[in-house]
Amino acid sequence: MISQFFVLSQRGDNIVFRDCRGDVPKGSAEIFFRKVKFWKEDGEEEAPPVFNVDGVNYFHVKVVGLLFVATTRTNVSPSLVLELLQRIARVIKDYLGVLNEDSLRKNFVLVYELLDEVIDFGYVQTTSTEVLKSYVFNEPIVVDAARLPPLGPAAIFMQGNKRMPGTAVTKSVVANEPGGRKREEIFVDIIEKISVTFSSSGYILTSEIDGTIQMKSYLTGNPEIRLALNEELSIGRGGRSIYDYGGSSGSGAVILDDCNFHESVHLESFDVDRTLSLLPPDGEFPVMNYRMTQEFKPPFRINTLIEEAGALKAEVILKIRAEFPSSSTANTIVVQMPLPTYTTRVSFELEPGAVGQMTDFKESNRRLEWNLKKIVGGSEHTLRAKLTFSQESHGNITKEAGPVSMTFTIPMYNASRLQVKYLQIAKKSKTYNPYRWVRYVTQANSYVARI
Repeated sequence: MISQFFVLSQRGDNIVFRDCRGDVPKGSAEIFFRKVKFWKEDGEEEAPPVFNVDGVNYFHVKVVGLLFVATTRTNVSPSLVLELLQRIARVIKDYLGVLNEDSLRKNFVLVYELLDEVIDFGYVQTTSTEVLKSYVFNEPIVVDAARLPPLGPAAIFMQGNKRMPGTAVTKSVVANEPGGRKREEIFVDIIEKISVTFSSSGYILTSEIDGTIQMKSYLTGNPEIRLALNEELSIGRGGRSIYDYGGSSGSGAVILDDCNFHESVHLESFDVDRTLSLLPPDGEFPVMNYRMTQEFKPPFRINTLIEEAGALKAEVILKIRAEFPSSSTANTIVVQMPLPTYTTRVSFELEPGAVGQMTDFKESNRRLEWNLKKIVGGSEHTLRAKLTFSQESHGNITKEAGPVSMTFTIPMYNASRLQVKYLQIAKKSKTYNPYRWVRYVTQANSYVARI
C-alpha cells in the first residue's frame, strides 16, 4: 500500500523516516518539502494534500505544525491514506501526551516501535491505542507542556479556563503520574466546524455544521460509560427551523441530518432516551460524528461597504458583529478580503480604543488582513481601509474585490445546541468518583460573505 512514511518539521528536518517497501528513492522527503514550500501550480499558494511528482504519489496532513507524509507508486485511495496519517498522529499523541518536534525527538525509539506495529511492509495492521498497549510497553519521556507555545484548537482549553486542568490535552495514556498513581479522569469534547455563506445583502445562502464528540479516557479497567444527549434530538430532515436560538445553554429541538458512531458505542437505549453506552478504549477517539444543515443562528455577521472616493481611490468599511451570548469570547479571529489586482497601497483606520487588533496588506496576492485577538459576544468592531489604485477602475469595484472570509475559535459555545446532559460512569466502589470534563468549541470551516 504505502512505500514510505516520514514526519518533517516546519523547517523540513526529517524527524521520523520509515521506508517500508524500498521502491521510492531515498531523497523523496527533500523533493516533497521543496515542492510544498515553493508550490505555485494551479494558481494556488498552498499545496493540496495529494499530488504526484515523477510517478510518486505524495499524501500529507499537517498536525500542530508537523508534516505527516506517506508516499506510494500504486493507485491507492487518497482518503484512506490521509485517514491513516491522522490516526498515526493520534496514536503517537496518545502515547507521548504532547505531540511536537521535541517530544518526537526525545521518544524516537518509542515512535519507531509504534510504527513497526502499525505498518508492516506498507500495509496497515492496527491504529488502535487499545490494541497497541498489548504489544508496546515502553513509557514515554515526558515533555513539560508548560514551556510549549499553545498550538492548535486543543490549546484553547489551556488558556486560563479554571474548569479545565492544564494536563487535559498533554497526558500520555500509558505513563503514570508521579508516585506511580494514575489520576482517574475522562474528557469529552464537542467540537463543531461551521460553514456559512452570506449573500451580498446579508442573507444566509448555505449553512452547515460538521461536528464530532471526542472522548479521551484515563480510567483504569475501562468501566461502562453512559452519555446522555438532548432528549429532543432528531436525526433526519424534519423541515423545522431553530433560528430562534438564544444561547448554547438553552434547551430545545436539535435536528441532525445524519450521524455515525464509534464501534464501541451501544445504541440499545439511544432511540428511547438518547443515551449512548460504551466501554471506552484507551486513547482519543470520536464517539459520534454528525452533520447538520438545518437553519441555525451564525455566531458572526459581516457587513462590507465599498465606496469610490475618486478616480484612483476607494474606501472599504468592514463591520463584524458577534451574535453569540456575552458569556462567550471568540479567540484568534482573522478576517481576509481580496482587493482589486491594481491596488497599490492601503491605509487602515481602526475604531478608537481598539486593543489586540492588527491590520496588514499582503501585496503578493493583493489581500487585506485584519487580526483580532478576541471578540466578546454581543460586541461590534469596525475597520476602515482606504485603497489607492494604479489605474482607473473601468467597472464595478465590488465585482473585482471579495468575498470576505473569516476564521475564528469560540470556546465553551456550540451553534447546534447539541449537549451532553450527563456523563455517568459505572462505579467500582462507593468511593470511586473520577473527574469528568465536558468541553465545547466552535470553529470556522468556511465562513464567507459575498460583497
